Amino acid sequence: MTRRIVLLIALLMPLTAPAQSLDSLRKLADPSLTGLLKSQLGVTENQAAGGIGSMLVLAQEKLIKGDFDKIAALVPGASGYMATAKSLGAVTGPIKDMKGLQSALGRLAMSPEMQAKFVPEVTNYLGKAGGPSVQKLLAGVFK
Repeated sequence: MTRRIVLLIALLMPLTAPAQSLDSLRKLADPSLTGLLKSQLGVTENQAAGGIGSMLVLAQEKLIKGDFDKIAALVPGASGYMATAKSLGAVTGPIKDMKGLQSALGRLAMSPEMQAKFVPEVTNYLGKAGGPSVQKLLAGVFK
């Protein structure tokens, strides 16, 4: 009975408040990288944003500017993610290698098991978005 009422309300909502229901639907189906990480891995908003930012800091350290710019272009608000990682205390200085990235992710309260899922999820997302040349760059950074 409760399910039917909820379904009826959900069907009628667009008729009574179309703008509000569209915003609600967008939040439920967040197509962004952070939304994907939250839904697929169960990380928090701060863990997702700080983790992405930490990964971008490592990529910036290891790649030449032009190559990093290719990757950053795939992440809307890349500089904001990097700033978030710093403000959350994940990035406390340069991240030079995977050990440094693991430390940063650990400061976001990600377990080693979560990190083992998080990094490939982000690299797969960016690799698919950027194509083979970006996949090759990412493979060099996150090895």
